[in-house]
Amino acid sequence: MSDDLAARLREQGLRLTPQRQLILRAVEDLRHATPDEVLAHVQSQVSSVNASTVYRTLEVLEELGLVRHTHLSDRAPTYHSTLEHEHVHVVCRRCHTVSSYDPDLVAPVVATLADDGFTVDVGHLAIFGTCADCAGT
Repeated sequence: MSDDLAARLREQGLRLTPQRQLILRAVEDLRHATPDEVLAHVQSQVSSVNASTVYRTLEVLEELGLVRHTHLSDRAPTYHSTLEHEHVHVVCRRCHTVSSYDPDLVAPVVATLADDGFTVDVGHLAIFGTCADCAGT
């Protein structure tokens, strides 16, 4: 992780800082996390990191292609590492559980849109509904 991060930062004329390393590690550890969740995770290790550092760093990491975001609620975006395989997010509106599915789940939709010249960003896709556990309650 840090070698790739260091190389990509150098390409952009940026430095590898401990904060950037901690924030990327937090996204990788948490798998799907809002900036506030990343901040809490990082602050549990180092209290000197503030919210603006987390937001700015997440933007830089996304520009570098190391993280990406999607909207899994009406709140802040949720970030995840690009080291994970590409996946579709399925979100329960009741319990807020997030499940990841293979992009094949939406392959027919992606293919139809591609026929019309539209390219789908599958990693940004979130499908909302009710999970089986919540549907029974």
